[in-house]
Amino acid sequence: MQAAIFETTGDVEVLHVKTVPDPQPGPGEVVVRVEAVGVNRLDLMMREGRVPARPMPHIAGSEVAGTVVAVGAGVTRPLGQRVAVAPYLFCGQCESCLAGHETVCLKGDILGLGSQGGYAEYVVVADHSLIPIPDGVSAEQAAAVTLSTITAWHMLVDKVRIRPGDWVLVWAAGSGVGSAAVQIAKMMGAKVIATAGQPAKVERAMAELGADYGIDYSREDVGLRVRELTQKRGVDVVFEHLGQQTLPTSVRALAREGRIVTCGTLTGNYAEIDVWTLFAKELQIVGSYGGTREDLRQVLQAVAEGRLTPVIDTVWPLTDVQSAHQRMSAREQFGKILLKPTR
Repeated sequence: MQAAIFETTGDVEVLHVKTVPDPQPGPGEVVVRVEAVGVNRLDLMMREGRVPARPMPHIAGSEVAGTVVAVGAGVTRPLGQRVAVAPYLFCGQCESCLAGHETVCLKGDILGLGSQGGYAEYVVVADHSLIPIPDGVSAEQAAAVTLSTITAWHMLVDKVRIRPGDWVLVWAAGSGVGSAAVQIAKMMGAKVIATAGQPAKVERAMAELGADYGIDYSREDVGLRVRELTQKRGVDVVFEHLGQQTLPTSVRALAREGRIVTCGTLTGNYAEIDVWTLFAKELQIVGSYGGTREDLRQVLQAVAEGRLTPVIDTVWPLTDVQSAHQRMSAREQFGKILLKPTR
């Protein structure tokens, strides 16, 4: 099969497409013919060497949708079924898994991080990680929501449980996870303030995603603007995934008893916050990691019912993987970048 691999870490030139052996399913495993795979910030971090990938040479790609073409021993799933891969892999046997908390599995992994991923014509995964794609949902739409959107869903629906009328601040609304968060928050009846680093992205967040207000964080003081928009009250929830540079502002932007939910550290792992404000206003900072199979089921159903629209920036052939990575590195995208294997 054809796959985009890197044999050493570095800039985009280390990525190249070559022929590698077709994967074979072991007991309890399934081979999926990849119809579409998303490009994620994690893929860039692995390729650059900031996050260790294994094995090497490595095939990245966590956000896979396609068709079942082979099954291993013990698997009864029908050939030809259209499926999306739940990318947060779990053992099903540790104390976290047995308690139903598969995203914090003691042996947890992400497809394409500690295993070969979906930048390829085929990928092998555990059968229990597959979710059928509902009728009316394309492979591109399914791939676009498998990681970023279920992460946002887990944060807003499972962790902080947004209520109708809540004010929600979403950082980087042009990203895959940010664009999903705006839609999910609006679907739940919230008033959304979307931030982005370019005026055009701010406008699109309001015009296309439904955000009520927009802030260009490259030109405006986000904390001050939030106070103006909320009549000095602050927001109930901050959707945080940038980390070091934005967390102090996120704390200042909260109303009393407000909550920050965070899933990322794009700008750095360590941040200083005002601890006095944290306890005096009875604030909460909630960590959230990935999303579950049930989250993916609910997200795909919301797409099928038209309540959620996958935001797809561009679709590239697998052979243009370098260009896709360059677009994400330059932060030019609005929504998800996808790759499609050519056959």
